[in-house]
Amino acid sequence: MSKILIRGARVLGGEPQDVLIDGEIIEAVGTALSAEGAQVVEAEGKVLLPGLVDLHTHLREPGREDSETVLTGTRAAASGGYTAVFAMANTFPVADTAGVVEQVWRLGREHGYCDVHPIGAVTVGLEGKKLAELGAMHESAAGVTVFSDDGKCVDDAVIMRRALEYVKAFGGVVAQHAQEPRLTEGAQMNEGVVSAELGLGGWPAVAEESIIARDVLLADHVGSRVHICHLSTAGSVEIVRWAKSRGIDVTAEVTPHHLLLTDELVRTYNPVYKVNPPLRTERDVMALREALSDGTIDIVATDHAPHPHEDKDCEWAAAAMGMVGLETALSVVQETMVDTGLLDWAGVADRMSFKPAVIGRAAGHGRPVSAGEPANLALVDTAYRGQVDPAGFASRSRNTPYEGRELPGRVTHTWLRGKATLVDGKLA
Repeated sequence: MSKILIRGARVLGGEPQDVLIDGEIIEAVGTALSAEGAQVVEAEGKVLLPGLVDLHTHLREPGREDSETVLTGTRAAASGGYTAVFAMANTFPVADTAGVVEQVWRLGREHGYCDVHPIGAVTVGLEGKKLAELGAMHESAAGVTVFSDDGKCVDDAVIMRRALEYVKAFGGVVAQHAQEPRLTEGAQMNEGVVSAELGLGGWPAVAEESIIARDVLLADHVGSRVHICHLSTAGSVEIVRWAKSRGIDVTAEVTPHHLLLTDELVRTYNPVYKVNPPLRTERDVMALREALSDGTIDIVATDHAPHPHEDKDCEWAAAAMGMVGLETALSVVQETMVDTGLLDWAGVADRMSFKPAVIGRAAGHGRPVSAGEPANLALVDTAYRGQVDPAGFASRSRNTPYEGRELPGRVTHTWLRGKATLVDGKLA
């Protein structure tokens, strides 16, 4: 593999520097670097970040290849600047055995656009009744460390306690989809003024908050790690903030769409805005941004949830929940956090690379942009602004809430261990 010289990039948004890649490793970072025969990438004015890491991706394979595959999903990830993703377990069959997680892991290695870390199910078949083969999945070739029934809540407190106790033995983490099912039966959107005016079944904030409160107390009791998926309410922020002040080992994520969109959009009855958890109020959005800024919320995770056209282009009540997000995540974070002054680019690297890699134990990812480190990198043209056109997505699905919306920033290059997966905005 030849050498690559990235010239004049603003590393983590700082002063311009050159970065020299030799094979899979960053050889040097400095000014006026040179290397005979190196491929030169002119990066003046662009921001260089460590490759992004997504702790919450739905790749749909096996079983729903009409929505996404490991190949198309990882191509979408590379287009968005990601070098590692964690694939959720709600596939068909469910990733609740060593065999299924190894299948997903091997598909990721075969396609090579980013590293794929399978997430194992907490319970058999996501049914919430019996613990899945947590130890076997951890000991498998996939080396699973994150477990989640995402799409469903582990609502049985005893099962949740046992899962926390089990993963503690090998330093794993349970990622909870916080949704008390009895409080959300028939729910179609956030419970509030808009749901009342539209006559749609309301999804109360307390359905999320009550599970988070229970689980941080369980994690404290057991002395284990719990991670809160797609936190979406101001009340949830306060519970996590309280838990952290008590020294409880809890981490939390927020999605890009919960940082930008509100339940007012549901007035259009466009099913593209139907998501789980639902879009919340402007007050919640502002609380989530502040919490991401101050570190109460640890990371941004996409909850990339692809669906085929027929599952979203239908009446609201029948539509599937979810949005694609890998290819627009960084732009939304720039819009909501960087351009508003709530985060600088070093903060973005922390929330979208460093911390998710630590939570998921993704070796070689979320590392500093410095000599001797793996060359997992993303180059971003932060001055760019353009309309989102899903026709150009690498994902197999097009269910984006941003179609036609102008967003800032564009990933121009992505490198996975020194190998270009995206060059000048096109997949390599």
